[in-house]
Amino acid sequence: MTRTVLIIEDNPGIGELVSMQIKDLGMQPVLVDRGDDGLERFQKGGIDLVVLDLMLPGLDGLSVCREIRVIPGYVPVLMLTAKSTELDRVLGLEMGADDYLTKPFSVAELAARIKALFRRVDALSSRSSEQAKAEELEVDGLRIDPVRRRVFVHGSEAELTAREFDLLWHFACHRGRVFSRAQLLDAVWGYNHEGYEHTVNTHINRLRNKVESNPAEPRYVQTVWGVGYRFLD
Repeated sequence: MTRTVLIIEDNPGIGELVSMQIKDLGMQPVLVDRGDDGLERFQKGGIDLVVLDLMLPGLDGLSVCREIRVIPGYVPVLMLTAKSTELDRVLGLEMGADDYLTKPFSVAELAARIKALFRRVDALSSRSSEQAKAEELEVDGLRIDPVRRRVFVHGSEAELTAREFDLLWHFACHRGRVFSRAQLLDAVWGYNHEGYEHTVNTHINRLRNKVESNPAEPRYVQTVWGVGYRFLD
């Protein structure tokens, strides 16, 4: 089945360049030049990947990304931007973007990022099938239901995002094992690009705020100084 890629980009030259690359990869591009129109097209369904510019007329890229993440179902988002500051990158990733490409970019790099995102989609699909067969895990008052993707802390449900759940489940399935940030990016995010380790820190902080009774002294997701993180053994 041919994959469909929604490109939301107001620069005609870049939009056409991305469209041509999508076609070369054997996929179907859909090009829209406004944020609000792009979100409306996404809501109609049938989109497998979104290539999203940060600065857009109608509705900016961060707002579009936020709205996409509210819609049930996971569709990867590759954000394009002329900005390259750490703050802009963090904002994009924390709004739900899966990857971040700064203009100007090479066609080869764009293709590599798109392929990596689809490998992640395939890996997530396989992981979901495995989780559907897995049994509940319970550790010291923390109960994880992989089938319904729900988490309970001493009987109260913790509302986790899809990525937070995947991160917690990965830890819980490898209790006591220490993971570096790069290893977590590979295993949970499906990519490992230099400079993206900060998003692991942010997600772990958010996860701790939801499952730990005292996030400042975490019991479940522990820091191994100078190395990474591990789950309570």
